[in-house]
Parts: sequence; structure tokens; C-alpha cells
Amino acid sequence: MPIPEDVTGDEIDKDVRQELQSLPKTLADDVARNLVMVARLLDEDPEGAYGYSRVALRLASRVAAVREAAGFAAYANQKYGEALAEFRAAKRMTGNIDLWPVMADCERGLGRPEKALDMAGAPEVHKLDKAGQVEMRLVAAGARRDLGQLDAAIVTLQSPELAANSVQPWTARLRYAYADALLAAGRESEAREWFAKAVEADRDGSTDASDRLAELDGVEFVDAMAEDADDEVRAPAPSEESVDKDDDKHDDEDGDQDDKD
Repeated sequence: MPIPEDVTGDEIDKDVRQELQSLPKTLADDVARNLVMVARLLDEDPEGAYGYSRVALRLASRVAAVREAAGFAAYANQKYGEALAEFRAAKRMTGNIDLWPVMADCERGLGRPEKALDMAGAPEVHKLDKAGQVEMRLVAAGARRDLGQLDAAIVTLQSPELAANSVQPWTARLRYAYADALLAAGRESEAREWFAKAVEADRDGSTDASDRLAELDGVEFVDAMAEDADDEVRAPAPSEESVDKDDDKHDDEDGDQDDKD
């Protein structure tokens, strides 16, 4: 797959670069450039990111960072079985537990919410940092909802991290998930309160909390361009009578001009 000339491979994280040092330099550079493309495209063009991840995987399947990148690219394309296999491979290579929550979410994607809940209660969770534990809580709540256990999902999300006034990288998503679960349970007034709190924490617009809040408040967004197009479509065509009158007027004017001549 073609790679833009401005991508050198130097953009990758230094830890990943260190992993690639086990490869010949030319090969390491090729792998690095493909990994940069995976990271660059993952959010906006998941299919493109997946393509570059497969190239990197063919070049260096024994590098943990490559397996992890391939896992995230597959996950972004909802290829959950493939993603889970790549994450497991990366975990075996490094012993790193950070991928535990996303592995559990892959189980959800494969239709196995019970397995995700088992993972949420495993000893590995205690080894996660705060961000990882919050992520695990979100996955567990999602699994509860998959099973139709709304009340349990709400309770799962209730935590010191949810109640905290300080804004952390996970705050907006945690508040949003809580608001969404409340709304699904029919607790609309509470849901509105938490969507508002999610908006306050969502500084980079990572959720659609503001739209959900506006929807609850009965605010309708109008596409101005679409409205203008509709107005043009609705504009009445001139009637035959008015056309005839215009023709008669022009004829009279032509006649008057002839008389003057």
C-alpha cells in the first residue's frame, strides 16, 4: 500500500521504535511507516488502517507492537475474533495486562457478554491502572446491558470516578455511559443531569452528549442548506395564465414599436 512521502517512521512512539530495533534497519523503517499509517487512519478511515496493519503484520509478526496495532485495526472494523487473537498474542509476548479491557470488549462483540463479565472479575483487573479499571467498568456495564440487566449496569457504573468533580481523560465517557443507561431505564430527568455533566467534561467532543442533551430538551437542529434546497423545490412554477399575460404584454409592446416606426 502506498505511503505518503512525509511519513518517515520517526513519528512512532520511542518504545515501539525500541521494539523494532530487533529487525534489520530497512525492514524496521518499513514497519514503522506502516504503523504510523495505522495510527493516522484508525479513527477516520478504519479500513485503510486495517490494510496498513496487515502489511506490518506480514513484515514483522513477532513484534508485539505490530500485533497490538493489528488488533486495534481489526477492532475498529468490528473484526472482533481477529482482534482478540492479536491482543492475546501481544499479551503473551509482553506480559502486559493493559489490553485486558479491550479483550473483554471483543468478547462482547463476539456475543459472549458472560465471558466479558468473567474477565471483569478476574485478578488481572487489580493490576490495571486507574484508566484501565474505568475502562473495565465501562465494558462490564455494557455486558450487563447486553444481557438486559439495566439496573445492574447502572450500579456497575456508580463509582468514585463517576462522582468525582475533577475531569480526567475518562470522565466524559463514564458520565455519558451512565446517562445513557439511566435513559434506557426510563429515568429521564437523571439522564438529562448526567448528559449535562458529560458535556462539561467532554472538552474535545469525543461523545455526542451535547446532541443527546438537546434532544432531551426538545431542541431540533435544522440544516440551513437543506432548508434552502427545500424552499427552491417548493417555489411555485408560473401559471399558464401568467405566462399568457406576459406574452400578450410583449406582443403589445412590439406592436407599439412598429407603429412608431
